[in-house]
Amino acid sequence: MIPTLYTERLTLRPYQRSDFDTYAAFMGSPQSVHMGGPFDAEQAWAWFTNDIATWPLYGFGTLAVEFQGTCIGGVGMVYPPHFPEPECGWMIFEGFTGKGFAQEAGRRMLDHTFATTDLASIVSYVSVENTASIKVATNLGGTLDPVAAKADGDGEDTYVFRHVRRAA
Repeated sequence: MIPTLYTERLTLRPYQRSDFDTYAAFMGSPQSVHMGGPFDAEQAWAWFTNDIATWPLYGFGTLAVEFQGTCIGGVGMVYPPHFPEPECGWMIFEGFTGKGFAQEAGRRMLDHTFATTDLASIVSYVSVENTASIKVATNLGGTLDPVAAKADGDGEDTYVFRHVRRAA
């Protein structure tokens, strides 16, 4: 039910239990500040299991981003109850940022989601201070949507980028 997707450099695969320590380290670090973190191990576990549980609930979810056999982050679709619509998000672990991995994984995830669902558009919530993710969202073709509803808890410090289904 959970797919494995490929790009030129990456494998996007279901999370494995062995990915959690690296995932939790990211979530406990200052890098997670744009996601509301840092988070303790229990909170990180809740995020990790939610990323996996979304697949059977909605038919989309989050996948581990693997490069040369190493889990370097995550990319995917989330839709918790307090979000007004599905979101595509990404995170790349320390040491692997700045190499285009988020954009490569994000493009593959958006293309897969549009091909396998009836969603006409998908949003990405990005902190106004997260210049790297703003660049990724823009490079993925996302456009600022100033009238889109934000997720509960997201205020004026969050941009909403809208991704629309590309023409075939």
